[in-house]
Amino acid sequence: MEFNDLKNLMMSDRTVRRFRESEHIPVETLGKVVELVRYCPSGRNAQPLRYVIVTSEDDKEKVYPLLKWAGYFSDWDGPEKGERPAAYIIQCLDTKYGNNCLCDDGLQLEAMTLGLRTLGIAGCIIKAFDSIKLHEELRVGERYLPRYVLAVGYPAENVELEDMDGSEDADFKYYRTSDGTHHVPKRPLSELILKVDN
Repeated sequence: MEFNDLKNLMMSDRTVRRFRESEHIPVETLGKVVELVRYCPSGRNAQPLRYVIVTSEDDKEKVYPLLKWAGYFSDWDGPEKGERPAAYIIQCLDTKYGNNCLCDDGLQLEAMTLGLRTLGIAGCIIKAFDSIKLHEELRVGERYLPRYVLAVGYPAENVELEDMDGSEDADFKYYRTSDGTHHVPKRPLSELILKVDN
């Protein structure tokens, strides 16, 4: 693989919040995506994260109202019927191995979203949800605590990256234009590197 192949994949791995809900994703495909986490680094090599795959209509209807969507869009309650996720992958911490998964959660979520993109599927990593009610709905046992919800589906919106101007007070909030395009400002490399010691 060339460096630019990875860069282009990462640039295409955008958060999507509106999906083609009717386009089914087989459980086998979602399982293949979850399998990628086996190859991620793990703090202490404890590998404490587990996953619940939700694809049934009944279970999706139970999960959806427990989620909060796009905090910067105060007048938007989330995707309408027909634009909701085709599935959810819910990341849970197995507390048998401790109450801290260190950096594992982010590494594994990124691995899955990158895997989804190679299949033409998109995701939305959600941290804002009713964790108590979601835990009750999952029915997986007390020791498995939900950490993140990955909403999954074929994208029904266009997402564009744009460069921020590099000033410290530049606006970093994502936004939508009237044509429905979702814009995501990104800081320039010059702002990310504090110092280079030669």
